[in-house]
Amino acid sequence: MKILLDACVLFPTVLREILLAAAEETQFEPLWSARILEEWARAARKIGPTGEAQARAEIALLAARFPKASIRVHTGTEARLWLPDPNDIHVLAAAIDGHADTLITLNIKDFPRADLFAEGIARETPDAFLYDLWLAQPDGVERAVARVHAEASRLEGTALDRRTLLKRARLHRLGKALA
Repeated sequence: MKILLDACVLFPTVLREILLAAAEETQFEPLWSARILEEWARAARKIGPTGEAQARAEIALLAARFPKASIRVHTGTEARLWLPDPNDIHVLAAAIDGHADTLITLNIKDFPRADLFAEGIARETPDAFLYDLWLAQPDGVERAVARVHAEASRLEGTALDRRTLLKRARLHRLGKALA
């Protein structure tokens, strides 16, 4: 299963790390394009003067961790597409050129199901995707969440409440399921 991750699910960190840990535990293949990664790096400026540099370092580590994830988008693919927000066409084009089964995004209004269906691509929020993945492969998703929870607690210097961590990552349904 190939899953294209939109920039809005790569930043913030906890959501990205849960998705990527789930990819490793359940064997789905994450995909993104250089432009999606660039959007993430620019969005990281919001966290302060070192945010973008930190994001670029994390992007470099991702290239090593997931060497097959980067998709080259063909200009012809973008040229034939339409979406309500023209700035999102490159995301759909990456999903098409990467032969993705599903596009994971928080911006569902910008990706009408009918337009994605015409291209053979499903659209899911991260919470719905991870919940469905948990139903199919509970052990893998639970290990992924446990890994990220342990690392977040270590970085915080205190034991974080797992459900609160998932809620902050906008994973409400998954958080309830794992409670």
